Amino acid sequence: MFNGPVPEPDPSQFPGPDGAFLEDFATLCAFGATPGGGVDRQAGSPADGEQRAWLTRKLQDQGFEVEFDRVGNQFGLLEFQPGEPYVLVGSHLDSQPTAGRYDGAYGVLAAAHAAFRLAAEWRGRETAPRYNLAVVNWFNEEGARFKPSMMGSSVYTGKLRPEDVLTTSDPSGVTVREALAATDSLGQGGGPTAAYAAEIHIEQGRSLERDGVAIGVVDSNWAANKYEFDVGGEQAHTGSTVIADRHDALLGASMLVVAAREIADQFPEGSVHTSVGQLDVYPNSPVVVPSRVTLLLDLRSADEELLAQADQLLLQHIERIERAARVTISRSGSHCWPVTPYQSEGVELAEKMAANCGLTYTGVKTLAGHDSTNLKDVVPTVMMFVPSVEGISHHEHEYTTDRDAVAGLRVLTEVVRSLCRGDLDPQ
Repeated sequence: MFNGPVPEPDPSQFPGPDGAFLEDFATLCAFGATPGGGVDRQAGSPADGEQRAWLTRKLQDQGFEVEFDRVGNQFGLLEFQPGEPYVLVGSHLDSQPTAGRYDGAYGVLAAAHAAFRLAAEWRGRETAPRYNLAVVNWFNEEGARFKPSMMGSSVYTGKLRPEDVLTTSDPSGVTVREALAATDSLGQGGGPTAAYAAEIHIEQGRSLERDGVAIGVVDSNWAANKYEFDVGGEQAHTGSTVIADRHDALLGASMLVVAAREIADQFPEGSVHTSVGQLDVYPNSPVVVPSRVTLLLDLRSADEELLAQADQLLLQHIERIERAARVTISRSGSHCWPVTPYQSEGVELAEKMAANCGLTYTGVKTLAGHDSTNLKDVVPTVMMFVPSVEGISHHEHEYTTDRDAVAGLRVLTEVVRSLCRGDLDPQ
């Protein structure tokens, strides 16, 4: 694995607007910085509030009007055609607890700088673009503090109800409404109406770097079934309670973790991904057999038939584990999405703009969820990747080179210019 330390952005190697972008990215990296070179700025945290306030100032300095919607999505608005919809471009600034600098944040700042460049071109011209322009920072894409992930864009696209989101609590009992209020991010309304959307992101995989390709044009997403399970047992003394009398919730949960990996191993390599990313144990005492464990388990595949088979295998494992560990396992929540394509005209546009910039490109699929996977269900959406060094992600050593970051910004600028002009409008 790439062991860092992660190189600092070096604006001196890129004069002009590209250097200004890297300088701003270096500033952004300081919010919630961790000793290991990453960031910790979970949704609605003080660090998240600080970076949102900084982005507000950056946008306002460039003449954008900033507003927050009812669930904390942050929009920088530039109106060219009163009453017309917007091209939404952006990603998310929130992070995992110990995260890399680039995930999401690169896409938000690239969106802002693409918008700044286009605004400078269009101001004062007699011919304005067809659509207005909005830079967006979606709330709680990561789902680290509040579940589910992709929360803000799910509300924007009508997949979640605002009130259900606002009353969602973190493990400490703080609600989304309270966290947004504490960071001055609680607004009103549903945000601007979109005509098109675009997002650029680090790949979070190694294929682009491996193949020496500058731009990945995303043509579809993997399907995912993400489940929250409650494993129920009985509290008992770890010393005096004989093994035969125990109903150990943690034993059952551990067997479920192993089962998830065994399911993935039953399919051709790389075709099904499974994982358990979170365990909450009660009472979590050194001398108490746990009575309850909550865990999050997800299954992912580009093939929905394989995903359905994996799902069936999971049910069989659950039945076996309940008998073997003498526990109950119930599903208390789910967050699922199918394989869906990005609009072909947007894919072709991204490929054309990458070629016009003299960059190599290839079609890719996204294994991870992104806000654009929600947006594409309601408006034509363009999604692009830039390479990740060794594919490292959700880790403090996550890294994308300055050269690749700047290249992605240039292509994004051309894509957004074309969308704002209405080049994809039906003729």
